[in-house]
Amino acid sequence: MKKWLSLVTAFLLVSLVLLSPAFAAAPAKVLIGVSKIVSHPALDAVVKGVQDELASAKVNAAYDVQNANGDINAAASIATKFQSEKVTLAVGVATPTSQALVNTLKGIPIVFAAVTDPVKAGLVSSLKKGDKNVTGVSDMTPVKQQIELLLKVKKVKRLGHIYTSSEENAVVLAGIVKQACKELGIEFVETTVSKSSEVKQAVQAIIRRVDALYISTDNTVVSAMSAVTDVAMKARVPIMSADPSSAENYPVLAAWGFDYYKMGRATGKLVVQILKGKKPEQIPTQFMTRTSDIDLLINLDVARKLGLVIPKDILKSANKIVENGKLTKK
Repeated sequence: MKKWLSLVTAFLLVSLVLLSPAFAAAPAKVLIGVSKIVSHPALDAVVKGVQDELASAKVNAAYDVQNANGDINAAASIATKFQSEKVTLAVGVATPTSQALVNTLKGIPIVFAAVTDPVKAGLVSSLKKGDKNVTGVSDMTPVKQQIELLLKVKKVKRLGHIYTSSEENAVVLAGIVKQACKELGIEFVETTVSKSSEVKQAVQAIIRRVDALYISTDNTVVSAMSAVTDVAMKARVPIMSADPSSAENYPVLAAWGFDYYKMGRATGKLVVQILKGKKPEQIPTQFMTRTSDIDLLINLDVARKLGLVIPKDILKSANKIVENGKLTKK
């Protein structure tokens, strides 16, 4: 009898332990596939933002982060890899990798990030709702306002623009830059590249014909920013960039655009919603619209070297200032 009671007691104790919160089954780990077109500060910040948001939401996630190194074929191979791995959800960082995911994955939710025009890119049919298994965050940038800011610092008759002819978002932005130049009475001088190794030669081809350069959120060009700034500074030509993250490390006169880490956090929020059961088609394309989402960087060292004076109102509105080789964030 005592032996039977001991067995019952032991059974009850084990049951209580197993049913206690501390020993409850851990949530299943999800596998998140992340495909980015190239590695540069802005896109790397997106990936970090996604991971931090999921960690903050206590999502038990493992990541397969892949870099296509600017190669469309590599982007397609990454998508195929994710399909064979049966990732829980895939994140496409930039247009080409997002397109590869949408064209390849079947039955796997996709969240795009840092895509300028997801409709023209064929990712969704409308900005007002997602498509089946697809939604995300756009980084459409205020091109005309960026150029107008440049004009407050320097008189520009001819604006140079280098972009990737095979990257959908870059082509869309080039069209917007061209239209903005027309409206502002500026001559638009363009040249195209197909890969980052061509960027330096492309800049050299137009640098003597322009008064300033405008660099959009073209990932191929941004990944070769060192080549752009090297040529531009030697020719004493200022650069207006749409990517403040990359501009922190290079002699760019001014950069006005999104905080890409915050864009990653916004992307991560969509990922969490989908993991909790919300369908992508119920989520419209998200835009970064808050003032706190925008960064304005002014490089006073570059202004000094080029003999330019930054108006006080612009300097006051900047939240990142480079002076004497030091970056200060407000």
